[in-house]
Amino acid sequence: MKKTVMFSALALLISGPVMAKTWVLTSAEGGTEQGNWRITSDQLNIKDQQFSIEQVVLHGGKQEGSKVIKLISKNGLTIALSPTRGMNLLYADGFGVHMGWNSPVKEVVNPAFINLESRNGLGWLEGFNEMVVRCGYEWTGHPVTADGQIYTLHGKVGNTPASQVSVDVSETAPYEIRIRGLVKESAFKKVDLQTETELRYIPGSNSFSLHDVLTNHADYPHDYQIIYHSNFGKPILEQGARFITPYENVSPFNDYAKGGLKEWQTYAGPTKGFDEMVFNIKPLFDASKQTVAALVNKAGDKGVAISYNTEQLPVLTMWKNTDTEKQGYVTGIEPGTSYAYPVTIERAQKRVKQLQPGQSTRFDLTYTLLHNSAQVADVEKRVKEIQGSKTPQTIDTPMAKE
Repeated sequence: MKKTVMFSALALLISGPVMAKTWVLTSAEGGTEQGNWRITSDQLNIKDQQFSIEQVVLHGGKQEGSKVIKLISKNGLTIALSPTRGMNLLYADGFGVHMGWNSPVKEVVNPAFINLESRNGLGWLEGFNEMVVRCGYEWTGHPVTADGQIYTLHGKVGNTPASQVSVDVSETAPYEIRIRGLVKESAFKKVDLQTETELRYIPGSNSFSLHDVLTNHADYPHDYQIIYHSNFGKPILEQGARFITPYENVSPFNDYAKGGLKEWQTYAGPTKGFDEMVFNIKPLFDASKQTVAALVNKAGDKGVAISYNTEQLPVLTMWKNTDTEKQGYVTGIEPGTSYAYPVTIERAQKRVKQLQPGQSTRFDLTYTLLHNSAQVADVEKRVKEIQGSKTPQTIDTPMAKE
């Protein structure tokens, strides 16, 4: 379909920073694939920052053929993402802090080896090990069979290889780096959703941002959902770690989560036999519709904060999975258009959105690695400012039952 966005050098130069260099790593339409590739600040004759960007093709096991792009800033962050897995972010490290988690799934699993319909619609779990997974866009949430089909766990986009991938580096300070991808969810007579993803990073910074544009390329309206499933383990997650966000109300996802409602904002250490607990949050926001959610360690000197726009992503899910370390000791901070209930429930409760033919919508999030007590204190101050005098409400009853 000719409406498909082409990631040509000219298009990137027009839409990106002034005086930028661009490398197209993958183009399905152009038949381009760079494979193993690398560029450095030295090669670009940049003297006041040291960084490199590389793509590596993996081999062996279920990661055969998977690609990983790694952005390394000597005095900032190292960020890894996989074009093979929907441009998902694998991890981000820097300043002595790791952002990500230790999943039992050790490989960057190629979607060719995943059957999303296996395990009664839970096949998605066989590749789940990333720091940030885009869950959507055609649907998201827990699996359900309806409308003559299986809506598998958290949709398909996270297991869809990108059709277009490019890297863009500004030639002038502060040398912003942009990694772009195009991920298509297309099926004859069913859907033609396309998402232009973009990661932006300034070398030396302790934060990066995601800017995604979802477009309905079909001639008919189509529903969409998205959850930015953002996952963190040690060293930030530990016994006594805290979750903070300004909120209007919180409710348990199900009856099991009701048992943890009193302590929902604090974490236990690794606990054998702990089933996952999920909490539904209605966030508060500032005058610009912006808000923040954060995980901070017990000492209050390490953490991660996610800032996002509540007009784009109106609800927030917090996922607690403080099981054993080998089982996957992790928590999720998940801004979205929907909660994690099956699409049938989200439709009934009017949270499923729709795009008209040719219509686009965008999602903008900023992730910040907090690596000292002053940075943590700044986020806590922002949470308090947005919360203001509004007393948050705790609702004991789940809003739905699967």
